[in-house]
Amino acid sequence: MKKPFIGIFTVCMLLLWASPADAAAIQIKIDHVLVKSDVAPEMTNNRTMVPLRVISENLGAQVHWQDAKIILTSDKTVIQLQPNSHTIIKNGQTAQLDVQPYIKNNRTFVPLRFIAETFGSQVHYSNGIVSITNEPLLLNNIKIQALRYEYHMTMGGVVQDIQGNAYVKELSSIFQVQRGTQVEAPAHYSWQPNTDQLGSYSKQGQYNFRGVDGQNVQQFDIYLLNRGFPIELLEGYPTVLLHDVTADKWHIFTEKGMDAIDQLIHNAINNGFSTVISNTVA
Repeated sequence: MKKPFIGIFTVCMLLLWASPADAAAIQIKIDHVLVKSDVAPEMTNNRTMVPLRVISENLGAQVHWQDAKIILTSDKTVIQLQPNSHTIIKNGQTAQLDVQPYIKNNRTFVPLRFIAETFGSQVHYSNGIVSITNEPLLLNNIKIQALRYEYHMTMGGVVQDIQGNAYVKELSSIFQVQRGTQVEAPAHYSWQPNTDQLGSYSKQGQYNFRGVDGQNVQQFDIYLLNRGFPIELLEGYPTVLLHDVTADKWHIFTEKGMDAIDQLIHNAINNGFSTVISNTVA
């Protein structure tokens, strides 16, 4: 008579162990980096649901709200979805989710596998760890391991490596998409602002795409027009310039592109995808 009781007890315990609350133990790694999140993943209908910004930002996507709609953009992919709706639109084509996004405690949760695979990532589950991997960026048939980002201030500067294949690929795409007309090199440009020379430019950042052996494969520098002059004297000078150092060509660049790069690097730093090489800021 005791055996049925033991069997029922065991089944109940297994059900408890498999409950949605156990999703708090799930860890997410993207390109081998453990993703930081202040909200744990959840299990809904056997699907791992994660906070939208955690998964989208770390896959290099930008998140925008338009009324009640969420728009995710990355490279050539645009996804539109809504909380409490199974319908999504990807690059103009309608599809159906088997688990709808929802809002909980001011967080929007989305199905992890769908978002990751939509942006071209591979997803693997093993021992409570969800591993999301992305193909590395190829430049001149060389696999890029990191973007080395460098900037200087009045007193010192910072050099750091941005890891994560999704971050690196999206950063490379912004440099390509947002650069405009080729122009002549400015007469005056340097790291430090030149407040004495009209039409001078100061470097805002240096970006080296580095291969697995540490070699610099491609370098871009972003320059901003020094604005310490009457606005009418600055007419005709582009606000932002991009120097393709590898090809030694100058292009007009957009403030939108500069802001997008800054935002991606900010996300990478906050989410653990950066390594400081040196910091000499006083």
